[in-house]
Amino acid sequence: MTRVFSGVQPTGHLTLGNYLGAMRRWAAVDQHRADSLFCVVDLHALTVEHDPARVRRLSLQATSLLLASGLDPEVCTVYLQSHVDEHTRLSYLLECVATDGEMRRMIQYKEKTAKVRERGGSVRLSLLTYPVLMAADILAYGTDEVPVGEDQVQHVELTRDLAVRFNQRYGHTFVVPKATVPEVAARVMNLQDPTTKMGKSDESGSGVVYLLDEPEVVRKKVMRAVTDSGREVVYDRDERPGLANLLEILAACTGGDPEALSGVYETYGSLKKDTADAVVELLRPLQERHRALCADPGYVEGVLRDGAERARAMARPTVDAAYRAIGLLPAVADTGAGVALNTAR
Repeated sequence: MTRVFSGVQPTGHLTLGNYLGAMRRWAAVDQHRADSLFCVVDLHALTVEHDPARVRRLSLQATSLLLASGLDPEVCTVYLQSHVDEHTRLSYLLECVATDGEMRRMIQYKEKTAKVRERGGSVRLSLLTYPVLMAADILAYGTDEVPVGEDQVQHVELTRDLAVRFNQRYGHTFVVPKATVPEVAARVMNLQDPTTKMGKSDESGSGVVYLLDEPEVVRKKVMRAVTDSGREVVYDRDERPGLANLLEILAACTGGDPEALSGVYETYGSLKKDTADAVVELLRPLQERHRALCADPGYVEGVLRDGAERARAMARPTVDAAYRAIGLLPAVADTGAGVALNTAR
């Protein structure tokens, strides 16, 4: 059976982009067609300056939202990255296979370091190496497919390169995964700057629809969305990115086609109104389920406990095999027998 792995970072409140670009498909498609793991990758949240209490809070919130989006812990595995030691065990081995040049060429590393330095901060080493931890997240489970947004494809390509290199040097150990990108709304853009994605870490938040935004807040943000010069409603991602973003959001919410929808509207205002209404209705059931989960924290904690136990059982054989392949002796406690030492000179 195909194995699927994907995850979300608890670096900020999850957004409409997270939902339309990934979470909805995970719940509707991926968890049912494959042996699927969905991970809150909390270790990745430590690569930048952070508030520990906020990371813990957002990790639980992200878990609740994944469940509210329709992920069923009886069907798939939902867990926290930090609860499964195999992620960090494997990450170091892959660092011994990756190169400094590969890390410094990663687009997100360049973008994030530029932002940190603009603020006068120091760049953490973990920000450079976190793509290797991401590769470990994927490879530990024998993953076949990684559903991601367009901005994460480069990381999956790195993962493939590391898997192939390890296999060639030390013997076949890892499945070489592939990225799968949904066709519509794979990358929802910021409503105030449609040339950048709708990200969790946006400082102002005015161009970002968060999954837990109140309906009136959602409507206000959509109605204030930046459009483009001109009056005609057309779908053109390159020349009219603001309109294209609204049309893609509306299409993703209603199951329509962005280009076909562009012919329905004569004014920007009517397009914005319908888009705002569609987003509100899309988020309503998710928010209701999230409130119910928040009222039962013991359930969420149980999901994480059981999910981590299943994930560990799946990852450990592959990671142990990688340790043996690269030349590390097994621990005596793991073998049940002593290790014979070759003392010949």
